[in-house]
Amino acid sequence: MQWQLLPGRGFESDAFTLGAHLEPAYAVGGDNFDWSVTDDSLSITVTDGQGHGIQAALLTSLTVNALRNARRAGISLTDQACLADQAVYGEYGGRLSAPSLLLRIELATGRTCAVDAGSPQLFRHREGTVERVGLDAQLPLGMFEETQYNEEQFSLEPGDRLIIVSSGVHASQNEAGSSFGDLALRETIAAARGASTHETARAVVDGLMQYHGGEELSADAAVLCLDWRGAQPSER
Repeated sequence: MQWQLLPGRGFESDAFTLGAHLEPAYAVGGDNFDWSVTDDSLSITVTDGQGHGIQAALLTSLTVNALRNARRAGISLTDQACLADQAVYGEYGGRLSAPSLLLRIELATGRTCAVDAGSPQLFRHREGTVERVGLDAQLPLGMFEETQYNEEQFSLEPGDRLIIVSSGVHASQNEAGSSFGDLALRETIAAARGASTHETARAVVDGLMQYHGGEELSADAAVLCLDWRGAQPSER
């Protein structure tokens, strides 16, 4: 069921290249990435379903399908989040929630709309500098009834690389109590600049494993990498 939710390991068009990785690949959990492309836009979601095992997978399945149905209806990003929030709350009554990050990128301009509904974090690698894209962290989907969400905007420039990571990556701590996302994550992203998107997503997970001394991860880890080229001259 969890595998069937995933769109694939990568996708490429004239404007962008996508690659993603989910770890552990053969265990049941709540992390998920999803994307959809139309003539005008690219939509991306990363969901970090609460809990472990089959319960987390069922929660994420409901969330992803609710988001897909809302997206297919052609409604705004905020309304997509609201409808998915209602679906999750209607099933679990606030006992479980699904932190998610929603993005919609205009292919012609690079203008990006975002709804940050929880724990997935977004990083941008631009001109040799890796920085976190600061978004207004709002309530996870399904935590409370009829939550209202706000949309934020930022712009992508040709050559930008976006990396989205679940909490199992950025919040993971070593034995000393230091979070991987504090410094090691940025260093790993910077070191993988010349690699492909899929290789970069894998490198982040490998870096996380090394951070923990090569031991198995205590939580799911989802990483999605986007290389943005922008609309080609003939497409404008």
